[in-house]
Amino acid sequence: MSILFQGRATGATAVKQSLWNRFVMFWVHHIRQALTSLGEIWLTPASSLLTVAVLGVSLTLPVTLHLMVKNLQQVSTSVDQAAQISLFLKADTNETQIAELIALLQANPEVADVQFIDKSQALAEFTAESGFGDALSYIEDNPLPHVMLVSPKNTSSVAASALLATLQQERYVELAKLDIGWLERLDAIVSLVRQVAIAVALLLMVAVLLVVGNTIRLMILNKKDEIEVMKLVGATNSYIQRPFLYTGIWLGFFGGILTFLIEEVLLWWLKQAIASVTQLYESSFTLQPLSLAELGYLLLVAVALGFIGSFLAVRRNISQIEATGI
Repeated sequence: MSILFQGRATGATAVKQSLWNRFVMFWVHHIRQALTSLGEIWLTPASSLLTVAVLGVSLTLPVTLHLMVKNLQQVSTSVDQAAQISLFLKADTNETQIAELIALLQANPEVADVQFIDKSQALAEFTAESGFGDALSYIEDNPLPHVMLVSPKNTSSVAASALLATLQQERYVELAKLDIGWLERLDAIVSLVRQVAIAVALLLMVAVLLVVGNTIRLMILNKKDEIEVMKLVGATNSYIQRPFLYTGIWLGFFGGILTFLIEEVLLWWLKQAIASVTQLYESSFTLQPLSLAELGYLLLVAVALGFIGSFLAVRRNISQIEATGI
C-alpha cells in the first residue's frame, strides 16, 4: 500500500513539473525565435533597411496630417476674443436694466465672460481711434449705444451661432452681432484635413501591409528547402511560422521609430519658419509634437500592421509549401 501511494505521489509531482516545464519552454521558445528573427534582419541589412524606410515614410504622411489637425484645433481653441458676441443695447436701457442683463448673462452656462462698455467710453475710444475728433466734438448727443461683449465657452461656429440666436431674444438687446464666417471656414478646413488624414491613413496602411507581406513572402521563398526539411522532421506550422511573424513585428516597430524621427526633424525644421511668423503677429503659437501617448499609439499601429502583413503572407505561402512538399 505504501509503495502504491508513493508511486501515485511521484506521478503527480512529475505531472506538475511537466506543466511548469512546458510553460517555461513556451516563453523560452518565443524569446529565442524573436531574437533569431531580429538577427535575420541584421544579416540582410540592405533589404531590411529598405523595407523599414518604406514603412517609415508611408506612416509619416498620415502622422503629419494628424499633427496638422491637432495644431489647427489648437488654433481654433485659442480664438475666444475673436468669437466674442457684441450686444448693442436699446437706447433707453437704464443702469438697473443693464445690471440685470449682466447678472442674467453671467448665470448662463454657455457664457464664459461678460464685458460691459459704456456708450461714453465707446465714444471716447472711437474719437481717439477714428481721427474724427474735431468733427465729433460738434455732436451734442452721443449716438453710440451701450455694448456688451460676451465670450462663449464653446467657440465653435455651431455653438456660437446658437448662443447668438439666444442672446438676440433678450428684451434689452437691440442687435446682436458675431462674425462667424472665418470660424466656419476654419472648422471646415479642420474637418477636411481630418477626413483626408483618415483616407490617406487607410490607403497607406494597405500599402504597409503589402510591403510587409511581400518582404515576408520573399523570405519564405528563400527558406523553402529549410521549411520542407523542418516539416519532415515533425516541426509544427506554428513553430515554422513564428519567426516570420516576429520579423514582421520587428519591421513594424523599426518603421514606427523611423516615422517618429522623421516627424521630429520636420517639426524642428518648421519651427524655424513659424517662429518668424509668430514674431510678426506677436503670437505665442507653438507647434505641438507627438505626445508620449500618441507615440505609443503610433508604435502599436506600426507593430500591428507588421504582424498582420506577415501573418497573411505566412498563412498563404507556408500552406502552399506544405501542399507541394517532399
